[in-house]
Amino acid sequence: MGFTIGGIREMRSGTRRRGRAAGATAVAEYTGLWGWAVAPGARASGGVCSCGDSACAAPGAHPLDFAREVPPGATPETAAEAWAQVPGAAMLLPVGRTFDVLDVAEAAGRRALVRMERLGVPLGPVAVTPTGRTQFYVALGAAVGLPGLLYRMGWDDAGLDLRALGRGTYVTAPPSDLGGLGPVRWLRPPDPGTTAAPPQARLLLGTLAYICHRW
Repeated sequence: MGFTIGGIREMRSGTRRRGRAAGATAVAEYTGLWGWAVAPGARASGGVCSCGDSACAAPGAHPLDFAREVPPGATPETAAEAWAQVPGAAMLLPVGRTFDVLDVAEAAGRRALVRMERLGVPLGPVAVTPTGRTQFYVALGAAVGLPGLLYRMGWDDAGLDLRALGRGTYVTAPPSDLGGLGPVRWLRPPDPGTTAAPPQARLLLGTLAYICHRW
Protein backbone atom coordinates (compact mmCIF):
# COMPACT_ATOMS: atom_id res chain seq x y z
CA MET A 1 0.00 0.00 0.00
CA GLY A 2 1.40 3.38 -0.94
CA PHE A 3 0.51 6.98 -0.36
CA THR A 4 1.20 10.33 -1.98
CA ILE A 5 0.73 13.98 -1.19
CA GLY A 6 0.34 16.83 -3.61
CA GLY A 7 3.99 17.80 -3.84
CA ILE A 8 5.08 14.23 -4.44
CA ARG A 9 2.35 13.50 -6.98
CA GLU A 10 3.47 16.38 -9.17
CA MET A 11 7.12 15.31 -9.36
CA ARG A 12 8.49 14.09 -12.68
CA SER A 13 8.90 10.36 -13.03
CA GLY A 14 12.72 10.62 -13.29
CA THR A 15 13.00 12.69 -10.13
CA ARG A 16 10.59 10.34 -8.41
CA ARG A 17 12.69 7.30 -9.33
CA ARG A 18 15.88 8.98 -8.13
CA GLY A 19 14.19 9.95 -4.86
CA ARG A 20 12.97 6.41 -4.29
CA ALA A 21 16.42 4.99 -5.02
CA ALA A 22 18.07 7.46 -2.65
CA GLY A 23 15.51 6.64 0.04
CA ALA A 24 16.05 2.91 -0.33
CA THR A 25 19.82 3.41 -0.16
CA ALA A 26 19.55 5.47 3.02
CA VAL A 27 17.20 2.92 4.61
CA ALA A 28 19.62 0.11 3.74
CA GLU A 29 22.45 2.06 5.37
CA TYR A 30 20.49 2.70 8.55
CA THR A 31 19.34 -0.90 8.89
CA GLY A 32 22.35 -2.73 7.47
CA LEU A 33 25.30 -0.62 8.63
CA TRP A 34 24.03 0.94 11.83
CA GLY A 35 21.56 -1.68 13.04
CA TRP A 36 18.62 0.70 13.38
CA ALA A 37 15.01 -0.05 12.49
CA VAL A 38 13.40 2.42 10.10
CA ALA A 39 9.69 3.21 10.26
CA PRO A 40 7.95 4.66 7.18
CA GLY A 41 6.57 8.03 8.21
CA ALA A 42 3.94 10.47 7.04
CA ARG A 43 4.82 13.57 5.07
CA ALA A 44 3.25 17.01 5.17
CA SER A 45 2.61 19.73 2.62
CA GLY A 46 1.24 23.11 3.59
CA GLY A 47 0.61 21.86 7.09
CA VAL A 48 -1.60 19.02 5.81
CA CYS A 49 -0.50 15.52 6.80
CA SER A 50 -0.45 12.71 4.25
CA CYS A 51 -2.18 10.43 6.79
CA GLY A 52 -5.46 12.09 5.82
CA ASP A 53 -6.43 13.14 9.36
CA SER A 54 -7.39 16.82 9.27
CA ALA A 55 -6.82 16.99 13.04
CA CYS A 56 -3.43 15.24 12.97
CA ALA A 57 -1.43 16.30 16.04
CA ALA A 58 1.95 15.80 14.36
CA PRO A 59 1.66 16.49 10.61
CA GLY A 60 4.47 14.78 8.74
CA ALA A 61 6.16 13.55 11.90
CA HIS A 62 4.64 10.20 12.85
CA PRO A 63 4.78 6.59 11.58
CA LEU A 64 2.25 5.36 9.05
CA ASP A 65 -0.20 3.00 10.71
CA PHE A 66 -0.43 0.66 7.73
CA ALA A 67 3.30 0.32 7.01
CA ARG A 68 5.73 -2.09 8.63
CA GLU A 69 9.14 -1.11 9.92
CA VAL A 70 12.23 -2.19 8.05
CA PRO A 71 14.07 -4.24 10.70
CA PRO A 72 17.70 -3.89 11.78
CA GLY A 73 20.03 -5.94 9.61
CA ALA A 74 17.81 -5.83 6.54
CA THR A 75 19.66 -6.47 3.28
CA PRO A 76 19.75 -3.77 0.57
CA GLU A 77 17.31 -5.86 -1.46
CA THR A 78 14.88 -6.16 1.46
CA ALA A 79 15.15 -2.43 2.20
CA ALA A 80 14.53 -1.51 -1.44
CA GLU A 81 11.52 -3.82 -1.67
CA ALA A 82 10.02 -2.50 1.57
CA TRP A 83 10.53 1.14 0.64
CA ALA A 84 8.98 0.64 -2.78
CA GLN A 85 5.69 -0.05 -0.97
CA VAL A 86 5.62 3.42 0.61
CA PRO A 87 6.64 5.94 -2.08
CA GLY A 88 7.40 9.33 -0.59
CA ALA A 89 7.51 8.12 3.02
CA ALA A 90 9.75 9.88 5.52
CA MET A 91 12.38 7.83 7.33
CA LEU A 92 11.70 7.69 11.06
CA LEU A 93 14.01 6.11 13.64
CA PRO A 94 12.45 4.59 16.77
CA VAL A 95 14.05 6.00 19.91
CA GLY A 96 14.57 3.93 23.05
CA ARG A 97 15.73 0.71 21.38
CA THR A 98 19.40 1.27 20.55
CA PHE A 99 19.71 4.92 21.51
CA ASP A 100 17.98 7.79 23.32
CA VAL A 101 18.17 11.41 22.20
CA LEU A 102 19.08 14.63 24.00
CA ASP A 103 17.23 17.49 22.29
CA VAL A 104 18.28 21.14 22.69
CA ALA A 105 17.90 24.43 20.83
CA GLU A 106 19.98 24.49 17.65
CA ALA A 107 22.21 27.42 18.54
CA ALA A 108 23.08 26.01 21.95
CA GLY A 109 23.56 22.53 20.51
CA ARG A 110 25.93 23.72 17.81
CA ARG A 111 27.99 25.67 20.31
CA ALA A 112 28.09 22.73 22.72
CA LEU A 113 29.12 20.38 19.91
CA VAL A 114 32.10 22.55 19.01
CA ARG A 115 33.20 22.71 22.64
CA MET A 116 32.81 18.96 23.18
CA GLU A 117 34.79 18.16 20.03
CA ARG A 118 37.61 20.43 21.23
CA LEU A 119 37.58 18.73 24.63
CA GLY A 120 37.54 15.26 23.10
CA VAL A 121 34.20 14.32 24.69
CA PRO A 122 32.90 11.01 23.24
CA LEU A 123 30.07 11.73 20.83
CA GLY A 124 27.55 9.76 18.83
CA PRO A 125 25.55 10.97 15.85
CA VAL A 126 24.23 14.54 16.03
CA ALA A 127 21.42 15.88 13.83
CA VAL A 128 19.86 19.29 13.31
CA THR A 129 16.19 19.80 12.41
CA PRO A 130 14.46 22.52 10.37
CA THR A 131 12.51 23.37 13.52
CA GLY A 132 15.69 24.67 15.16
CA ARG A 133 16.65 21.72 17.35
CA THR A 134 19.90 19.80 17.75
CA GLN A 135 19.59 16.11 18.58
CA PHE A 136 22.42 14.19 20.26
CA TYR A 137 22.15 10.39 20.04
CA VAL A 138 23.16 8.88 23.38
CA ALA A 139 22.99 5.56 25.21
CA LEU A 140 19.73 4.09 26.40
CA GLY A 141 18.48 5.33 29.74
CA ALA A 142 18.87 9.06 29.14
CA ALA A 143 15.13 9.72 29.04
CA VAL A 144 14.54 7.94 32.33
CA GLY A 145 17.68 9.19 34.03
CA LEU A 146 17.74 12.84 32.92
CA PRO A 147 15.93 14.33 35.95
CA GLY A 148 18.26 12.54 38.35
CA LEU A 149 21.36 13.50 36.39
CA LEU A 150 20.35 17.16 36.31
CA TYR A 151 19.62 17.06 40.03
CA ARG A 152 23.04 15.60 40.87
CA MET A 153 24.73 18.19 38.66
CA GLY A 154 22.80 21.05 40.23
CA TRP A 155 20.90 21.96 37.06
CA ASP A 156 17.48 20.63 38.03
CA ASP A 157 15.94 24.06 38.73
CA ALA A 158 17.68 26.01 35.96
CA GLY A 159 14.76 25.96 33.51
CA LEU A 160 16.93 24.54 30.72
CA ASP A 161 15.64 24.13 27.17
CA LEU A 162 16.82 20.52 27.26
CA ARG A 163 14.81 17.33 27.05
CA ALA A 164 15.44 13.65 26.51
CA LEU A 165 13.51 11.45 24.10
CA GLY A 166 13.08 7.78 24.92
CA ARG A 167 11.08 4.70 24.09
CA GLY A 168 7.83 5.30 22.22
CA THR A 169 9.11 8.37 20.36
CA TYR A 170 10.57 8.76 16.88
CA VAL A 171 13.05 11.12 15.26
CA THR A 172 13.14 11.97 11.56
CA ALA A 173 16.28 10.62 9.93
CA PRO A 174 18.35 12.65 7.47
CA PRO A 175 17.74 13.49 4.71
CA SER A 176 13.97 13.17 5.20
CA ASP A 177 11.77 16.22 5.35
CA LEU A 178 10.26 17.07 8.75
CA GLY A 179 6.65 18.21 8.64
CA GLY A 180 7.03 19.99 5.30
CA LEU A 181 9.54 22.42 6.83
CA GLY A 182 12.71 21.08 5.24
CA PRO A 183 15.21 18.25 5.62
CA VAL A 184 16.85 17.00 8.78
CA ARG A 185 20.66 17.06 8.40
CA TRP A 186 23.59 15.43 10.13
CA LEU A 187 26.01 17.69 11.98
CA ARG A 188 27.95 14.58 12.97
CA PRO A 189 26.95 11.50 10.91
CA PRO A 190 26.89 7.95 12.25
CA ASP A 191 30.14 6.03 12.30
CA PRO A 192 31.06 2.47 13.30
CA GLY A 193 32.87 3.58 16.44
CA THR A 194 29.87 5.18 18.16
CA THR A 195 26.68 3.92 16.55
CA ALA A 196 26.65 0.50 18.22
CA ALA A 197 27.60 1.99 21.59
CA PRO A 198 26.57 5.66 21.82
CA PRO A 199 27.99 7.68 24.73
CA GLN A 200 26.33 7.89 28.11
CA ALA A 201 24.25 11.04 28.53
CA ARG A 202 26.22 12.08 31.63
CA LEU A 203 29.34 12.56 29.47
CA LEU A 204 27.61 15.26 27.45
CA LEU A 205 25.22 16.69 29.98
CA GLY A 206 27.56 19.03 31.84
CA THR A 207 28.52 20.90 28.67
CA LEU A 208 24.99 20.89 27.27
CA ALA A 209 23.49 22.17 30.52
CA TYR A 210 26.12 24.90 30.85
CA ILE A 211 25.63 26.14 27.27
CA CYS A 212 21.83 25.95 27.51
CA HIS A 213 21.92 27.93 30.77
CA ARG A 214 24.05 30.68 29.19
CA TRP A 215 22.13 30.83 25.92
